[in-house]
Order: sequence, then structure tokens, then C-alpha cells
Amino acid sequence: MTQLKRRSRRKPKVAPGPKINPAPAGTEGGSFQPLSQQDIQRIVDAAYKVLEQTGIEVGPSPCRDLFEAAGCRIDAEKNRVFIPAPLIDKARELARPEVLLAGRDPEYDLQLGGRKVYLGTGGQAVKILDIDDNVRETTLEDNYHIGRLVDTLDHIHFYMRPVVCRDLSNDDIDINQLYACMSATKKHVMSNAYLPEKVADLRKMGEMIVGGKEAFDARPPLSFTACWTVSPLRYAMETVEILDEIIDYNIPVVLSSAPQAGATSPASLAGTLVQLTAEQLSGFTYVNLKSPGYPAIMGCVPAQADLRTGSFTGGSAEFALLNAACAQIAQFLNLPIYNSSGIADSKVGDAQAGFEKGITTATAALAGSNYVHHSAGFLESLLTVAYEQYVIDNDVNGAVMRLTRGIEVTDESLAVDVIHDVCNGDNHYLGHAHTIGLMTSEYLYPSVFDRRTRDDWQEAGSLDIRQVAKLRAAETLSKHFPDIISEEIDQQLRAEFDIKLPREVMKPGSWTAPETNT
Repeated sequence: MTQLKRRSRRKPKVAPGPKINPAPAGTEGGSFQPLSQQDIQRIVDAAYKVLEQTGIEVGPSPCRDLFEAAGCRIDAEKNRVFIPAPLIDKARELARPEVLLAGRDPEYDLQLGGRKVYLGTGGQAVKILDIDDNVRETTLEDNYHIGRLVDTLDHIHFYMRPVVCRDLSNDDIDINQLYACMSATKKHVMSNAYLPEKVADLRKMGEMIVGGKEAFDARPPLSFTACWTVSPLRYAMETVEILDEIIDYNIPVVLSSAPQAGATSPASLAGTLVQLTAEQLSGFTYVNLKSPGYPAIMGCVPAQADLRTGSFTGGSAEFALLNAACAQIAQFLNLPIYNSSGIADSKVGDAQAGFEKGITTATAALAGSNYVHHSAGFLESLLTVAYEQYVIDNDVNGAVMRLTRGIEVTDESLAVDVIHDVCNGDNHYLGHAHTIGLMTSEYLYPSVFDRRTRDDWQEAGSLDIRQVAKLRAAETLSKHFPDIISEEIDQQLRAEFDIKLPREVMKPGSWTAPETNT
């Protein structure tokens, strides 16, 4: 047995070090694998078979013409395109294994690919649970205010426009929601377009903000999601037109498909994965026929229908398994992936919401999903967001990233000498230099999760987590107005585009919290 020499009261060599993020963005997952490699191969093989034998519905269009020119068999009567295996293989060879989604500062860059994990917001809620607990329709200003809040939350790594601007017409939404989001945070912004003709304007706005075409292409500050399929296996031709414009303007894009097991895909989870993989492979084949090596991201948003009612649900173990499995399939295909977590079915930030968010976000991250959207803010199965929920979910995401980082085993972390010192009376662990040196790198401390004794908690007002998060959100929103777009550039943007967000809303003192009983 190794003999340890007793030290003469001297301290260990380990000294307090600089603060290191214990749960950094981009940590690699991969420890959770619900599918075996054989399972993944069978799913991918089945997806190939579906595309060759069943095909995918594509209406008469330049898209279908491109498939036909590449050698795909076309059934014009049924509008079905049958994609041969060699064409899919060629697309996989051409597809990018990594895609950069840049922040306004490099510290917020997302390098999607492999098993790197980033957690962030999602989009298209139509209701907001306000700080006073009133539920109302979402507005343009909510995109700006939520973005300001997210800008301060370390474990929300990107900003995907979260809500529908119910106060604007479709003609005004695209440019205004992008402006509101990019004015609010330095984190990468993902948006969408309702109309294909708006893509050029969105690209132009991005160039004006970052300083020109070359700056945009080198470090794309915005990206798009295009829901170009309607499951099962049908292209939404109006969205394909938008996708074509996105590709023409060289903006990174997510090819998003969202089948619901039991409703728009097979009730078996494996069958849903086969259909989803087929939809994705068809999309990557099309994109790489149109523009080889294009910065496209596999967009898997599988969910399920509650078979008792047919309603959408996103807080289940099955939802968690599907999204974790998609991460494995993307890694097998060597493609970056965008998928989902945190779609709580609960209506408020209660114990149900905490469980649903925790289990779905943890499994996606531990599987190595790259761009996990919906991880913050959502309630009521994607219908509602709440300001305080972003604050709560920031703590959830931090814990998940710490879980994903795992345990590092090194000569230092094994702490053999430290154990020897303490057991021989040199110190106790709590005051030991080894402990002090690891306080800010080994351990993550939550922002709003409460660890006090009951007496201390009661003395401080007995506030539950929602009440604490509301206060935190209100404090941030009353003070944090980031100066991201200069006044000169802002004037140019307002001269070029019909910007609906008043400049006064973006100045300190403009936001007042609704009255609350908190």
C-alpha cells in the first residue's frame, strides 16, 4: 500500500483560483443514450426505405423540378417524390458537420455540431402570464422585454424570438420582431419569416447592424428556422418558398419538422423517429442540391399526442426520450441538431413545471443535443410564456449544464493528499485551501432556488420561487436597457424600415412592473 508522508502543518499546494464557470455553454453531452448503435442504424435504414418506397409529397414547383433533375422518380398524380439512397448519401457527404451561429460578442458564439450543448428560448407563444398573474395576448414589446431579461441570464445561451406579435399584421411582423430581438441582447438571435419577400429585408437589417455583408457572412448574427414540412411527409410549399429565399441570401437555417407521435406520426416512438429522420434527410438532400455545403441544421421537434384526448403534450418522459434519441441520430449522421425541451404542460411555474422542464432538458443535454430551444420560459404546452419562468428556468438550465459537464477525475481532484492532511489534523475540509480553490469552479450556486433554513426563509418573508423570480424579473426589467444598437444605426434602421417599437420603450425609466401581491 502506498505510504503517505505526514506534512508538517504546511498547506496543500492547491490555492484559491480564478472564478471559472462551473456550467459553461458548449459543454459536451453524450452520456445518456436511449438508443444502441444498432438501433440507430435500423432507424436510418428504415428512413431511407421510406424515402425510396413511400416518398415525400412535393407540389409542382422549382423544388420538385430540382429533385427530378437530380434523378428522383416523380409521381405527378400524387405529387410524390421518391429519393434514391445514392442521392441521400451524396447530400450527407456535402452537408456541414458544424455551423457557427455568432453572438454580437464572441463569448456568445454557438459552435453547433458534435455533442456540444446550448440551451435557450423558443418561439411562437400567443399568451403571456404577466408579473401580476394576468394572462394577456403577446405583443411586439414582449419580444424586446423578454430579450432584455434573457440578456442577463447566464444559462440561457441564445435568443429565439419567443412570442407572436399579436398587435401587428403579418406584413409588419418579420422585420419588427427581428429588430426587437436584436436590440435586446448580444446573444445569437434566431427568427423566422412569414413572407418570402421579407427575407431580403431581414438580411439587410442584419448587415446594417453588424457592419456590412462581409461581417455578416463571417459571423452570422441571426439565423432562421423554416418549418418546411407538414407531417407526415409533405412539403409546405409556401414555406419552401421562404426556405429558397433564405438559401439565396446565405442565412443559416434550421430545417424544422415537428411530428406528434400518435397523431401526425406513428404511435410507436421508433416509428416517429423513422418518419422524422426521413423528413430530415429529404430536406438535407434538397438543400445540398440547391447549395452544396450550405449551413443547415437538422431540426427535430418530435412531440406526442395524449392518446386519451388527442391534445399536444410536451412534458412527458416520451417527449424526453424522443428528443434525446434525435441527438443520437444527428451524431450518427454527423449533422448539427436543433431540438427541444422544457415545453411544460403546467399552466404556472409549479412543481409539475419544474419536473417537466428538468427531465426533458436534462435528457436532451445529456444526449448531446446542440441547440435546445424552448428550454426557458414556456408553460401550457407552448401557448404561454411568463417573465418569472425565464428566471426560474435559468437556474434549471444551469443545473442541467453542470450535470452535463459531469465529474472530472484528475490527480488534483482525487485529493489524496488533502484527505491525508485533514485526517491527520491539519485542517477541516470547509476551510481547506483545496475547498476554497474549487468553490467557484466545482460548484454551481443557484440564483433563485432557495437553500436557507426554514427559519431564515420565514424571516425573509416566506416567498416561494415564483414570487422570488417575479421580483428578480421586475428588478432586471426596470434597470437593464442594453445599448446594443447605436443611436446612429438605429436612426438608419428606422429610416429604412417601418419600425413599430418606440425608441422611448428602450430607455431607462420606461418600464414599470404591474401591481402584484408579491
